[in-house]
Amino acid sequence: MELWQKWLDVEAVDTPLVVVHRDVLVQNICEMADFAREHGVALRPHLKTHKTLEIARLQLEHGAVGLTCAKVSEAEVFAENGFEQILIAYPVVGARKIERLFGLIRAHKSATIQTLTDSFEQARSLSEAAVSHGVTLSVWIKVDSGLKRCGTQPGEETVALLRAVQVLPGLQVEGLLTHAGHAYGAATPEQVRELGRGEAECLLRTAELARAEGLAVQAISVGSTPTVRVSGQVQGVTEIRPGNYVFCDATQVRLGVTTPERCALRVFARIVSRPAPDRLVIDAGAKTLALDKGAHGSDAVQGYGTVVGHPEAVIARLSEEHGVVQVPQDSPLQIGDVIEIIPNHSCPVANLTDELFILGKEGRTERWPVAARGKTQ
Repeated sequence: MELWQKWLDVEAVDTPLVVVHRDVLVQNICEMADFAREHGVALRPHLKTHKTLEIARLQLEHGAVGLTCAKVSEAEVFAENGFEQILIAYPVVGARKIERLFGLIRAHKSATIQTLTDSFEQARSLSEAAVSHGVTLSVWIKVDSGLKRCGTQPGEETVALLRAVQVLPGLQVEGLLTHAGHAYGAATPEQVRELGRGEAECLLRTAELARAEGLAVQAISVGSTPTVRVSGQVQGVTEIRPGNYVFCDATQVRLGVTTPERCALRVFARIVSRPAPDRLVIDAGAKTLALDKGAHGSDAVQGYGTVVGHPEAVIARLSEEHGVVQVPQDSPLQIGDVIEIIPNHSCPVANLTDELFILGKEGRTERWPVAARGKTQ
């Protein structure tokens, strides 16, 4: 029996419940911070995984140099709560969004707010706004290292954008940035490692081309929890931005990044029906567990989460409030039992709950609000 089940009085709480084991969380945070120190890289973790003030404070206490977020609204929440080093790693596009960005900068003059660009058109809009507001905005050039999402192609295409952006008034280019999210579709740990090396090397080759032209490239930033322990060791990389590492999940286990014991976030759900010998229904559906079966093209995770202690149980389908679990006909699970689930993807699970139920030593508990829940603008 895991300490989770030993220390959590399931009859004293309601389900579905998103639980975080504090000691495992802190261990994950400390180990990534130690990795960054050992390899001489700055750690700027992505807060979209947890969106929680208390976890961000733990990350900074253990050596993070700042935070990464996806949206202006996330940055607003954290800046308003005293966080002063924030990278918005997402294209800020449109007059309304750009005005919010510079409103944030004006309201928090002691903070350093950065963002990225992957097009001259967007960079020019940021430049015009920076000049009109009388500020200098730090930007990164986003490079596509294989995910085929945002980003310029490595090599000359990126150098051309860098060349154009560096002369725009009001902007200061920090360096090159990428996210190897395509590693989530890897079939083997060896492939993950290969993608991690490629993630770093494509940025470094591009930086060499730029420097040969006399263009300044001060920093090289890589992300992705699966690849970061490879890309973060490549000489020349200066910064890492993992996010999922604080919680981990069934996808990280499948990729060989971690073990189930190091998955700090779990969902506790109660069996509310057994309408057939081989079918259970739990009170956690898509609004709790999310619908991920593997990020960025992967569909290799079986079901919608791993049922701890019951490998024979498969969460086969979800509706909004119901989870249908296939079990052998002789399964001992019955109506009223509470099961423990490691979700496929912990990030949307955290965003779907108002608060995280924090389980500490000997059953001590806290509740941490998910302060930036639903902040998608």
